[in-house]
Amino acid sequence: MDKKKLVKIIVPVCIVLIIAGIWIFKNTNSDAPPITGNKDFTLEATNIDLEVLTSYELPIIIDFGADSCIPCKEMAPVLKTLNVEMQGAAIIKFVDVWKNEDAANDFPIQVIPTQIFINADGTPYVPSDDIKIEFTMYSTKDTNEHVFTVHQGGLTEDQMRRILTDMGVGK
Repeated sequence: MDKKKLVKIIVPVCIVLIIAGIWIFKNTNSDAPPITGNKDFTLEATNIDLEVLTSYELPIIIDFGADSCIPCKEMAPVLKTLNVEMQGAAIIKFVDVWKNEDAANDFPIQVIPTQIFINADGTPYVPSDDIKIEFTMYSTKDTNEHVFTVHQGGLTEDQMRRILTDMGVGK
């Protein structure tokens, strides 16, 4: 009788352990950099290393603004919400250019807030015709190669979500 009870306990425990092991194996990609606790996925940044960020192969939105700029303050809750919600699906960054002046040196920032959009493959985002948001495309003078897609001014949460969807997030 004791053996039967022991078997009734051991078999289900083994099945649960096997299922858990399969789930862990399937959901662990050893080549992917860890996201939790990784500074590359925190919202606020003092500088931007595009080579590192593009290595994650996720869409990227970088907002250049300032903590004391009114339109930037209005965007702050949107950025915070999307940064948390999009962990592992997109990279959302904020750079305070008044505190970190050099951080914007490699980007075409003329006013704040300004957002830079980069596709998961590292190329500049090209919005679809139906997105209905004004963007500026920057190209090199010598080769006319598209290097940046920029939006100047604030964006609503709805607009940011439409852009992220257009970038392939959640598809």
